[in-house]
Amino acid sequence: MIETGSRNTIADVPGLKIGMAHDDVVRTGVTVVLPDDRAVAAVDVRGGGTGTRDLELLGPDGTIDAVDALVLSGGSAFGLAAADGVAGWLSENGRGFPVGDMRVPLIPTAILFDLLNGGDKAGYARGADDALPHRALARQAVEDAGLDIANGNVGAGYGATTTGHDGRRLKGGQGSASCVLDGRVTVGALAAVNAVGSAVANGSGQFLAGVYEHGDEFGGRGSPTTIETLEHPLDKYGTSGEGGNTTLAIVATDAALDQRQSRRVAMMAQAGVARAIRPIFTPMDGDVVFALSTGTQPLADAGELARIGMAAADCLARAVARGVFHAAALDDVWNAYAMAYPGGNGAE
Repeated sequence: MIETGSRNTIADVPGLKIGMAHDDVVRTGVTVVLPDDRAVAAVDVRGGGTGTRDLELLGPDGTIDAVDALVLSGGSAFGLAAADGVAGWLSENGRGFPVGDMRVPLIPTAILFDLLNGGDKAGYARGADDALPHRALARQAVEDAGLDIANGNVGAGYGATTTGHDGRRLKGGQGSASCVLDGRVTVGALAAVNAVGSAVANGSGQFLAGVYEHGDEFGGRGSPTTIETLEHPLDKYGTSGEGGNTTLAIVATDAALDQRQSRRVAMMAQAGVARAIRPIFTPMDGDVVFALSTGTQPLADAGELARIGMAAADCLARAVARGVFHAAALDDVWNAYAMAYPGGNGAE
């Protein structure tokens, strides 16, 4: 049995800090993953409706293989401004890619759509910088970055929404999980679940990822013996086929990976999202998985790389379920999992 890290979050990976901030009026938030030093990163994109910044830097033909931070943000395209808030802090602290006497922070960013969750979105219509919260939220998140991570309505997952097994509206959220391989290599995952699909397997509220659960980290209801493969209506916002969604994820390890190896881990980790959400990678989702290596543990061989990818997929499946399980209701439209499927251990 693979053991979890002491925190059972991505913060168990040595060399990482995590920052989170949200605006409960606008119903949006930002999560920043901040390595202690520049870290090797890669990305794998499967969704059909992504919103991103600087992902080309991580492409196979890119010239950059290390980043200063990764940012996940709500706010749809408005949320891409979150990277500016992180860039300002990094620059002030002398961090970034050296260009002459300057430092240019490299901050790949991905956003999710949370514009129809009922919050006060008047600031978006005005368009003024002081009316858009994401830059300031990101600045707050990176300034407060540390090792304590909650699940549910936090960070980029604060305004996230999803659906139940039968398409009913359900609150999404941010979740995280970790594991340690052979007492040496740590793997962690963080997910902001805003999918049009569902993480729930059946009317009993069991999770599609139930087989991967450690202890009772998302309800302890056991693995589903039957998955109710209902015809999902795909109308989370009340109109079939419209509206943006997305599950954003970061997997990380302290194994010393190059960018090619990190990309393989990101690709393998996508299997965890597919195990945990049905349907996934739809035209309405902007699903993105980043992989990050802090490089403090030497990589033994290709077999260990495969095990890291397997563990990343397992951790990510668990992170998705934890994000939904711990999410609290925003109102009587976006219900908490614990309200929609009573009988579990409840939300945090």
